[in-house]
Amino acid sequence: MRTLGIGAAGLGRAFSLMAPAFAADPRVRLVAAADPRPEALRRFRDDFAGTTYAAVEALCADPQVEVVYVATPHQSHAEHACLAASRGKHVLVEKPMALDPGECRAMIDAARRAGVRLIVGPSHGFDRPILETRRLIGSGELGRVRMITAVNFTDWLYRPRRPEELDTARGGGAVFNQAAHQVDVVRMLAGSRAVGVRASTGAWDASRPTEGAYSCLIAFADGAFATLVYSGYAHFDSDELMGWIGESGRRKDPAAYGAARKALAATDERSAQAARGYGGSGPAAPAKAGHHEHFGPLIVSCERGDLRPLPDRVEIYGDEVRRTVALPPAGIPRVEVIDELYAAVVHGKPPFHDGEWGAATLEICLAILRSSREAKEIPLSKPQASGSPT
Repeated sequence: MRTLGIGAAGLGRAFSLMAPAFAADPRVRLVAAADPRPEALRRFRDDFAGTTYAAVEALCADPQVEVVYVATPHQSHAEHACLAASRGKHVLVEKPMALDPGECRAMIDAARRAGVRLIVGPSHGFDRPILETRRLIGSGELGRVRMITAVNFTDWLYRPRRPEELDTARGGGAVFNQAAHQVDVVRMLAGSRAVGVRASTGAWDASRPTEGAYSCLIAFADGAFATLVYSGYAHFDSDELMGWIGESGRRKDPAAYGAARKALAATDERSAQAARGYGGSGPAAPAKAGHHEHFGPLIVSCERGDLRPLPDRVEIYGDEVRRTVALPPAGIPRVEVIDELYAAVVHGKPPFHDGEWGAATLEICLAILRSSREAKEIPLSKPQASGSPT
């Protein structure tokens, strides 16, 4: 079996969440990393015995690296993805793909010129419950998708943040960071091209000066529509509706209500944010979770029934019968990302979450912001990807 050499550009929180999958899957091997923080590079050498660099440019020149995982701050995604492609490396880039359509096009063109794969992820569109729901839709048993309802209430805004994460102009806020998940999920499940967005956003805390909430309606070309609601203001927790299984697939303690706000008030935010990243003093991401990852309650309404993906199953509500499709036990988190990456690079299968897909998701995120700002519906133009999830 061929093993792909992975080079990580950026060793922050995103890398810490993806690292267990890289470490445990024999199809890939972490061979190098780049980050400006010496403590993160030391930890990488200790954990993976890989080569470390202070700059992404040097990482991209490393002949051991076949795939560059771009997990640098959002505003650097385009620069680093284009650099990796120019050095002949395949690219796995964190969401959001970039911050404007021109950057997305530059990334797509760079990958095409170099003949390398560009995959945007991970997003919760890779989650096993979502992939199973999509399979059930594809079976035709319940007819066409007519409506999707996605809801998530979290404490996202009150987790420790870098300054740019609270600045929309630099890719901060709930829309760039969280809507990308919901948009990917509903686009996958709708199976039709999104054609318009009407949205409102909320920024209700002057001490966290960015969007912490949004609500939007996405219209699809075949007449289906999706409602997306998100709040990161740390009040109601929608994991209560998911059996107290958190987004990461691990069980939560309902008695810990208010913990995010309390912790933020009791510590220096910059230090707390650094501790959460790889190489910090915070706990490492567990290698396994008890359940599959999710992104809040979701209901897909089809012509002859509804589908509800959950962390361990998919519930089917038909015309006369309700039944359950159990999912296999959760193993390594985010292994589905490696499934798609490996199939694309080694087996030549066009990735579903390719550059065009990521650009279309970004267009919707930008449309959410614009629709709220201008108080009108925003038409969309980006095509939907033609591949299928692994």
